[in-house]
Amino acid sequence: MSAETSAATPLLSARTLTKNFTVGKTLKPGSGRTLHAVDAISLDVYPAETLGLVGESGSGKSTLGRCLTRLYDITSGQLTFDGADITKAGTAALKPVRRKMQMIFQDPSASLNPRRRIRDMLAEVLSVHSIREGAAVNARLEELMELVGLRREYLDRYPHEFSGGQRQRIGIARALAVEPKLIVADEPVSALDVSVQAQVVNLFGDLREKLNLTYVFIAHDLAVVRHVSTRVAVMYLGSIVETGETEALYSRPHHPYTEALLSAIPQPHNRGRRERILLQGEIPSPLSPPAGCKFSSRCPYARDICREVRPPLTAIASGREVACHFPLE
Repeated sequence: MSAETSAATPLLSARTLTKNFTVGKTLKPGSGRTLHAVDAISLDVYPAETLGLVGESGSGKSTLGRCLTRLYDITSGQLTFDGADITKAGTAALKPVRRKMQMIFQDPSASLNPRRRIRDMLAEVLSVHSIREGAAVNARLEELMELVGLRREYLDRYPHEFSGGQRQRIGIARALAVEPKLIVADEPVSALDVSVQAQVVNLFGDLREKLNLTYVFIAHDLAVVRHVSTRVAVMYLGSIVETGETEALYSRPHHPYTEALLSAIPQPHNRGRRERILLQGEIPSPLSPPAGCKFSSRCPYARDICREVRPPLTAIASGREVACHFPLE
């Protein structure tokens, strides 16, 4: 985080944010076990930045994204957006928040109604939020299509008439329709062909510059995250283990898990290639995480204290935070 960013007021701020699910519950009283999907996370997102959120499948990235947008109710903690506490906000109170905060999902096919034309879907968004009326609606629809690189005559088509990349552009247009400040994008390019991924990633960057947008960009592809993000947060088993400006974190990771993730990035012609770090074992179950550091059961550098005491996320330098007992080693 730059000095300018660190002095700014966060657009979105989470404090000890927790989301639990009960699994295996039956009619028997007291049955079921608690799954800590998001475990007391504290995180700030600053205006006009792109925060990349990375980690293996099952680390809690998507659940955190849905908590940040209040698509999931929060078990405990506090969530502040644009200066307002939205932790316990009800449906009516969340309606104006929804206009400022949007989410884009991995599979646009699942979020686009196959029986409705694109024109009708986008117009409905404008109507619900009373953004445009009369002739201004059609002008705004054409503007949205132009913003995402689609022809205006495509407004009268149905979702099945588009390719995967085009459908994702329509999903982006729908999110932009309400003129949001923040977009949480959950694996928005992982279902697309590689060549199309690059086009959509570049579109995200262009829109950020043009509309002064703020993103939380959730992905497991570290190369994509490096290209699109200004800052990165690394998740493991429901917790954030490291944050930092993108290039600083990629060039010198301070958490062993981050180090292992980055060592797996393919490097053409072996230029700048790190020695591959192969982690032993599987990710522990969030139903019964290890005592102490959650990564201790797979960490090649773990010592006794790591297995006994959980390290807090601690600032070790300007803009760098690490949850590790020995971050500078």
